[in-house]
Amino acid sequence: MTSTDTRSHIIQTGADLIGQKGFGATGINGVLTTAGVPKGSFYHYFSSKNDFGLAVIDTFAEEYDAKLDRILNDASRSCLDRLRAYFDSGLETMTSCEFTRGCLIGNLGQELAGQNEVFRKRLDTVFQGWEKRFERCIEEAQRVGDVDSSISPADVASFLLSGWEGAILRAKVLKSTEPMERFVRVFFRQCLGTD
Repeated sequence: MTSTDTRSHIIQTGADLIGQKGFGATGINGVLTTAGVPKGSFYHYFSSKNDFGLAVIDTFAEEYDAKLDRILNDASRSCLDRLRAYFDSGLETMTSCEFTRGCLIGNLGQELAGQNEVFRKRLDTVFQGWEKRFERCIEEAQRVGDVDSSISPADVASFLLSGWEGAILRAKVLKSTEPMERFVRVFFRQCLGTD
């Protein structure tokens, strides 16, 4: 395994464990044991557990940003269909993990935002990036006449992000996609005025 591969493997293993247990309950030794990597390798790539946690956030955000860009910039679909595809992807992810994980960034936000200012700022930057992507998609839908021109794309994008993250949390608690499906119905009908 190359140096870059080893670092990526540690991050991916850590992200999986953090997704299951949370950041606080995920120990470095557990990550290394699961990854099959010696302890010295961890400190070669990361100066501390916090440094590692930030790398997990950045890696996840980079991958998720690419996914959002693929979905929300897909010119072969209408903007509304792009948003539906985004929601469908979230529903599929939630059912495939059997309601055990949810959104890694949302989970970390709930766990760490009140405890660590560096993590809070990094997570907020990630959320702001997602919100901007939604806002651009909604603006495009307005330009082509698919969405009422009187709505504020920034407000709707913010509502989308906050409401969807909340629906994901409720889905985990209920072990059902029903809260997510309800959010999607209300979002299209009440926020965008479509069905």
